[in-house]
Amino acid sequence: MVAVTSNDALAALKPRLPSPLREVRDDRFARHGVRLLLKRDDLIHPDLVGNKWRKLAPNLAAADGRPIVTFGGAYSNHLRATAAAGRLLGMPTVGVVRGEELAGRPLNPSLARCAADGMRLHFVDRSTYRRKKDPATLARVLRAADAEDAYVVPEGGSNALAVRGCQALGEELRGRADVVAVACGTGGTLAGMAAGVAPEQRVLGIPVLKGGFLGDEIRDLQERAFGGPRGDWWLDERFHFGGYARTTPELHAFAEEFEERHGMGVERLYVAKMLYGLVALVDEGAFAPGTVVAAVITGSR
Repeated sequence: MVAVTSNDALAALKPRLPSPLREVRDDRFARHGVRLLLKRDDLIHPDLVGNKWRKLAPNLAAADGRPIVTFGGAYSNHLRATAAAGRLLGMPTVGVVRGEELAGRPLNPSLARCAADGMRLHFVDRSTYRRKKDPATLARVLRAADAEDAYVVPEGGSNALAVRGCQALGEELRGRADVVAVACGTGGTLAGMAAGVAPEQRVLGIPVLKGGFLGDEIRDLQERAFGGPRGDWWLDERFHFGGYARTTPELHAFAEEFEERHGMGVERLYVAKMLYGLVALVDEGAFAPGTVVAAVITGSR
C-alpha cells in the first residue's frame, strides 16, 4: 500500500465531528443540583478514538506520508491508535516501547494489536526511555530502530500540533457547560481544550499518573503551542488509583455500575478515574447547585 498525502489522510479518516454531547440522568449528580453531560469523543472514529484523533490528525498531516515513530508503554492506547492510523493510511509506523525486558516475551493484547496493524516494535530499557527527549538519546534510538528518516511523535502524541488540534474540542463545548472535565496522561488534551473554551468556563483535569508534575507539563505545552498560558484550568491529583495502568477492585466496581446505569462502556485507565473523581467531587460539594459539568469521554472499552 502506498502512503497517502496529508490532505488524503485527513479526508480518508472521515471523523465524526463535532462529537456528540449527551446529557445523562444520574442521581448522584442530580441530588446536588448538578447536571452531567458526556462529550462522546469515543465515537469520533472506531480506530482513532477520542483525543487520539484530535492529537494524531495534525501530526499525520505534518508527516505527509513519511514513516512515523512514536513512544509508549506496554499498554499504550496511543501506540494502538498510531498503529491503526498506519494500517488505515498505508503509513509505516514504529513503536518505541518502554521496557527492554519485554523483548522476546509473548506480546500482550495491546502490543499484539499494534503488531497486527503493521507497527514495528522496538524495545528500549527504562533508563533510555526516560531520556528520550534528549536529542542525542533520541538520535541513537532512531538509528537503532532503523528509522532515522521518520517523523517523530512524542509519547501520548502531545506536541504543539496536537495541543492546537485539541483546541477544537474546547470550541465544541463553548457555552455548553460551566465545568469541563477530562482525564490527563501527558496533559496535551487539557492544554488545548482549555484554550478553546469560553473565558467563563473552567477546565478540570484528573491525572491518571501520580507524581504532581503534570501542571508544569501543561504550562510548557501551552507555551509551545500558543506562546503562553490559556484558559482557567486546575488539576485534582487524588484519583490516579496508584498510577498509570493501575486499577483497583473499587474502580472496576464503580465502572461496572456506571456502565449498567448508562448503557455505555467505560474505559478503565482514563475514563473511569475521571468519572469516579467527578462523583467524589460532587459529593464533596465542589460544584454549586445549577452547575453543568461536561465529562469528556476520551477512550472506549
